[in-house]
Order: sequence, then structure tokens, then C-alpha cells
Amino acid sequence: MTDQYSALPDPKTPHRAHPWHGVSAGEHAPEQVNCYIEIVPTDTVKYELDKETGLLKVDRPQKFSSLCPTLYGFIPQTYCGHLVAEHCMEKTKLKGIDGDHDPMDICVLTEKTIPRGDILLSAIPIGGFRMIDGNEADDKIIAVMTGDFVYGQYKDVSELPSHVVARLKHYFVTYKEAPNESSHQVKITHTYGHEEAYEVIRRSQKDYQTLMS
Repeated sequence: MTDQYSALPDPKTPHRAHPWHGVSAGEHAPEQVNCYIEIVPTDTVKYELDKETGLLKVDRPQKFSSLCPTLYGFIPQTYCGHLVAEHCMEKTKLKGIDGDHDPMDICVLTEKTIPRGDILLSAIPIGGFRMIDGNEADDKIIAVMTGDFVYGQYKDVSELPSHVVARLKHYFVTYKEAPNESSHQVKITHTYGHEEAYEVIRRSQKDYQTLMS
């Protein structure tokens, strides 16, 4: 009699690709990239990839009522290291900036309601924010989901309605702050278009290669 469990995978062998290391940025990166989504706009808990296991973990409950206005995650096989920080310093004329030692963050615009994170999707970068958190470069790439009926028409962040950009900016500079408090720890120095977004992504890919070498 055949053991009913004989066809199950060996638990010692990983069968799911690690979202950061086991998935590529995409054949057509940086013009079109794969994204691992950690947070969706309805989440009241901040989820974050556990870098060791590749599982999505609870980072913390959101302290206040601020909700991320887009899908939010990162581009696989990228890293904000020396080259990303160097680019930030070149553009801002600031000194002593480091990378934030995380994969490159990405915000993905779509008309569709996606109810949960821990998914992969394809997106087209159209720009980004040069964000500095403390003394760390923490760029946020802005993209549209590939094939999106509403947002797919936008090719550059400059074409977006101004309130869409303003809402994103407000979220990132305030989501760590308590009401009536302002730490000024997070600041956005520039909003840039798709060509510079490509450059930032390329640098983060090279930083990743250096990290893994």
C-alpha cells in the first residue's frame, strides 16, 4: 500500500522562492519590473518581509489612522547601498548619507482593489521621490501596474494628477509622527521622473550585486 504522504515535498528543501533573492527584478528592468507587495491600502498593520525566512511578518500595528494610499513593496534583487546613497548626495549636495540597507521600495498605482499583500506583480516605473530618513537614502519608486486600465496611461510622474502625488508625499513624511508632533526626521527633497527612476533602480541592482558578491 502506497504511503499517502510519500508524494509530499521534503520539508528540508525550500519550495517557495525567496521574494527578495529568489525572484528577479524582471527581464525588462528597469523599464518594467517585478514587485513584491507587502502592504495594500486597507492594511491597518504594517507588514514587512522577514529577510531571513522570506515570510511576510507583522512589523507593527499602525499607531495612527494613516493608511498607505497605494500598493507598497519592493523590487526583488535590489538594495539601497553605496551607489544609491552616492546618487542622493550628488543630487541634494548633502554629505554623510548612507543607503537604508533595504531593497528598493516601490509604490504601485492601480484602479483595482487588491485585498492582501504577499503577492508578485509587474509594474512600470514612472518616477519617484528622493526621500531621506535621518541620514539614510530611502527612495520611493512610483509605478503603475502593468496593463492597468486607468493608471496605465501615465508614462511619467509629471502626468499624474497633483493630488495623487501630494497624498503620497503626505503619507511618507507623516506616517511615523504622532498628532501635533513633527520630528522632521523624514523629508522628501525631490520628485523625479521616469528616467531618473530607471537610474536609481539600476544603481540599486548594482548595490545588490555588490552585497551578494
